[in-house]
This record gives sequence, C-alpha cells and structure tokens, in this order.
Amino acid sequence: MQQVQVEPSASPRSAAELSPALELSVVVPTFNEVENLSVLLERLDAVLAGVCWEAVVVDDDSPDGTWRLARDIAAQDSRVRCLRRVGRRGLAGAVVEGALASSAPLIAVIDADLQHDERLLPEMLAVLRRPNVDVVVGSRYLAPDAGVVAGLSPTRRWGSRFANWLGRRALSVELSDPVSGFFMLRREMIEQVAPKLSATGFKVLFDILSSQPKPPRCVELPYEFRPRQHGESKLDQGVVLHYLSLIGSKLSRDLLSPRVIMFTAVGASGVGVHLAVLRAALQFGFTNAQLAAALTAMTSNYLINNTVTYRERRKRGWAMLGGYVRFCLLCSVGLAANVAVASFVQSHVGIWWVSGLAGAAVGAGWNFVTTSFAVW
Repeated sequence: MQQVQVEPSASPRSAAELSPALELSVVVPTFNEVENLSVLLERLDAVLAGVCWEAVVVDDDSPDGTWRLARDIAAQDSRVRCLRRVGRRGLAGAVVEGALASSAPLIAVIDADLQHDERLLPEMLAVLRRPNVDVVVGSRYLAPDAGVVAGLSPTRRWGSRFANWLGRRALSVELSDPVSGFFMLRREMIEQVAPKLSATGFKVLFDILSSQPKPPRCVELPYEFRPRQHGESKLDQGVVLHYLSLIGSKLSRDLLSPRVIMFTAVGASGVGVHLAVLRAALQFGFTNAQLAAALTAMTSNYLINNTVTYRERRKRGWAMLGGYVRFCLLCSVGLAANVAVASFVQSHVGIWWVSGLAGAAVGAGWNFVTTSFAVW
C-alpha cells in the first residue's frame, strides 16, 4: 500500500500575534448608574482610540439593573466585562476586585457618574508610561478655578478639603488631592498590598498609597470636577466616619483595623448614652435605672454599628430584629467578662484604672469578635 505523506500544516498563530497586548484596564465601580454607564463607555471608546484597553464594570448588585446593562454591552463589545458582586458592598472593594481581575499592567479608576473628565485619560496614560512614575492622580484642586470645584455642593466642598488635609497628615507623599477617585497606577501597586486594603469605604486611593512599603512616585494632573447629571451621590455620614477610622488605622501602622476603630468609637458613645440615661432614670431606683441605661446603650450601639461599622452587611426587617437580640445577648456576656477580669486584676494589682482598662479591653474584644461573626 502506498503511503501518503501529509505535509505538516502551519502552526496556529499565538494570541499575541492575533491581537495586541492589553495595556490598560479601566475599572468602573458602579451602584445605580444605569443612566450614566452607556454614556461613559462611549466616551472611553472615543478618548482611548489607538490604545489596547478594556473596561471592567464592577457592580454591587444595583437595584436599577446597572449590572444587566453592563452585561448586555459586554455581549456586544469584548472590551467590556461585568463583575456583579452579590452580598458585598463598597467602592474600595469593587476597585480592588476589578483591578485584580485584570491582566493589564496599568489600571485606571473612574466613577460612572460622569463627574470625572475622561478626556484626561490619554495624558494620564502618557505620564504613567514613563519608567519613573508609579501613580497619576486626577486632582480637583490644581485647575484654574480649583477654589470652586463646580461638581461639589458648599458642604461637600468644605468636607472634601478637610478630608484632603487629614489625608496629607497620614501620607508620606505630598498630594493636593489624596482622596481623589480618579487615578491611574501600575497594577503591581495594588497586588502587593491587596491583603491590607479595606474592602469598605470610598477613599481607596488614600488606602493604596498609605499601604505602600515605600513612598510611591506620584504625578498630579488638573481636571474640572463636573456636576452630577443623573442619580445621586453615595457620600453620607457613614463614608465620612469610615474615612476617619481609616486614617486612624494608618496612623497606628495598621495595628488597628478601621472596623475595630469604628466599633470602639461606637462603644465609647454608648458609655455616654448609658450615663445620660442612668442619671435621668435614677428616680425609679438605681437597679431599674441601670437596666434601662444598659438596654438603651446596647440599642444605640447596635443601631449605629448596623448603619456605619457594618454598612455593607446592614441588616433590615426581621433580620435586623434577630441581629439585635443576638447582639444584646453577646454583649451581656462581654459585660460579665469585663467585670470578672477587672475584679481579678484589681485583687492582684490594686490599681483601679489599670483594672478598669483591662476589663474594658477584654469586654470590647469579646463584643467585637463575637458580634462580627454571629450578628454581621
């Protein structure tokens, strides 16, 4: 039988030959931005012409269906991807997850509310391509009319400047806008500190910069912060309190986490509530007044922690009631531990304030650990 010799076929081209290497990943954290997302992606397509880029839309399960729109767009445009987060909430966590899900060496972060000027992205990219730059920050305070910042209300304008002032106190680099939400950096900067970063809150740039083992090389570029066209701001008192706790955490060199600081601050406020109620209710007898004060303080602590400390896991409806019962039971055990430890230390040391602090530390530690797992 005559053998037929088959000529080897040409080897298939590698993926690198078929398409250019991805250079830039634009991470877009979203929550209820269905009216803005399409506009933003169209603008990115226009300003990033000639760049091999992708957009990673990280949506926190928006009730308005932003994730559904992002998924539909992604089905038509391979440069767009959608990460839908269920049971998790927070801009910082969304940015970190989006960055880690990309294979691009450079990461840009931009809000979907259209307040950031996407036309700055090509200039940011050109600067970051330099070997001596690690981070490029879009600053609201370097523009000619930086004293106005048109996209902010007077209250938010004052709050933003105060947040920047605090941020500069805790950073080893000098920036005019260290809490900017519009920036570009090398992905490795997030990868090497990802375990240290807070998954909650809004000030992710400050967290990334302050967590670096050595001061990063930063460049700021001016842009005009636009007024919001659709939707509403996600900034509230909880965000402000989380930022303050994040600064405290960085000043402690990450010895204390932001959540521990917030939980402790809420507990301290509960002491004030307890004393106020106790004083007002003394006319009904000390025992009754003490019981009323303890229950009021526990209730106050639970409601504030549920709203602020654990805002991304906030309980509602019947789950909130069940969580309240568990919180009170566990904190009662913490109170008993507080008294027992304080009494033990007092009998051996004899210094009242040392005994009191020891008991308070044990009680607070018990309350934080147990309620974190059993309630939230």
